[in-house]
Amino acid sequence: MNQLQATPLKTLSLSGRWSGGAAARPRRPMVAFRPSAAERSYNITLLPGDGIGPEVVAVAKDALSLVGSKEGFELRFQEMLMGGAALDAVGVPLPDETLAAARASDAILLGAIGGYKWDNNEKHLKPETGLLSIRAGLGVFANLRPATVLPQLVDASTLKKEVAEGVDIMVVRELTGGIYFGKPRGFGTNDKGDEIGFNTELYAVSEIDRIARVAFEVARKRGGKLCSVDKANVLEASMLWRKRVTAIASEFPDVELSHMYVDNAAMQLVRNPKQFDTIVTNNIFGDILSDEASMITGSIGMLPSASVGESGPGLFEPIHGSAPDIAGQDKANPLATILSAAMLLKYGLGIESAAKRIEAAVTATLDNGFRTGDIYSPGTTLVGCKRMGEEVLKALESQK
Repeated sequence: MNQLQATPLKTLSLSGRWSGGAAARPRRPMVAFRPSAAERSYNITLLPGDGIGPEVVAVAKDALSLVGSKEGFELRFQEMLMGGAALDAVGVPLPDETLAAARASDAILLGAIGGYKWDNNEKHLKPETGLLSIRAGLGVFANLRPATVLPQLVDASTLKKEVAEGVDIMVVRELTGGIYFGKPRGFGTNDKGDEIGFNTELYAVSEIDRIARVAFEVARKRGGKLCSVDKANVLEASMLWRKRVTAIASEFPDVELSHMYVDNAAMQLVRNPKQFDTIVTNNIFGDILSDEASMITGSIGMLPSASVGESGPGLFEPIHGSAPDIAGQDKANPLATILSAAMLLKYGLGIESAAKRIEAAVTATLDNGFRTGDIYSPGTTLVGCKRMGEEVLKALESQK
């Protein structure tokens, strides 16, 4: 799997439109933000994972350390095993020690998990099972995925320039419910003797209501438009989803709510992506649509994400995969992970000034013409993962 691209939050709607102040430490009303004033030392759990994960996490760690020294706070890092690396070392994709360390930390930065080596493992021994388990274990139910077309990279989009230019979308995906977690699930035999596989798309009112409120809050601080995506013409779970999102809308009269079936949404994202501001949807639809939206930007290797809950630490990670075909070759684009680190600072620790420093450094690096292979175009300077990280650090160093 080739690694693709990400988005500097300085140009992202995340930093431009969402002011997102920190709430009190015990409970954060929308998503879990942490205060920055009283505490100047934080524990960060690093989960490098598999493939290119260790390469990009190492670069992001350097950026975090540098910005901490410039802003006057300390970050203490603890590296733990997860995914295929954990399977090889201890036989499970998410060791108990890793989950315990993550829960005890202030925020978690994840690289990537998975690879061809483990594709034929039984389900409970797949790296991806570790990812689902840590999301559930941390209670992070809201996944925020921005997809913004940067002026520096508009020509990298596969869409026509007039279609891609100015796109700024936030996908809010429900992360811990739906068909990925619903039961019953498994394998069996039908009355004809045929082997079958089955899963359950299941949502409770409380699960829908809490993700809807997060999405309305996000939309309120962006462009004031929220599109709820479902399949309410066919699926009962989606019928309840639409009913509850419509009900929650009465709490946010300043936000314009619309509904769209998922098949139409997939088409409209390619046809006219600028019609969307904030999208909220269930787990499986969000998984697919956020990847589609990311490709409008030109490369999945540029896009960060945040997974947050009502309390406890958040999980921050690039949306790209482990890209085992380029792992260890210094070809990975580290910017998505660096920008995930910026989201960690802003939404995980509540230190927005530090997040802005990293965002600005990424923007400056792109303005200076440095590109990894996934975003390279004639006239720019082709660099590897380490060099791209070094250029971001130089841009950070040069800041006052």
